[in-house]
Amino acid sequence: MATTENTKSDHDSSGGNSRINVSTAMRKAAEQLAELLQRQPDSVSSLNATDEGWAADVEVVEIEKIPDTMSVMASYRVRLDGQGQLLGYERIRRYSRGQVDR
Repeated sequence: MATTENTKSDHDSSGGNSRINVSTAMRKAAEQLAELLQRQPDSVSSLNATDEGWAADVEVVEIEKIPDTMSVMASYRVRLDGQGQLLGYERIRRYSRGQVDR
């Protein structure tokens, strides 16, 4: 995964084209999606720098089942600006937790 990590503080006082760092972008993507969906994310499976900021794929349990491998998961693509504010999100995939990609 090719990303660029900014060594400046999370919010540059100049406010220009500063970009939050990788770990902050990952946290903000998960937190903002959790707030909208009212569900805790399971993981962030992808995070990439984009021209407008960041794009993250966040995995969420949509339907919990027993056994856990039968739970229904969803991948959401979350777009953030350079300061970590949510620009948009969309569900890109649904699958059972026990499903393995080939």
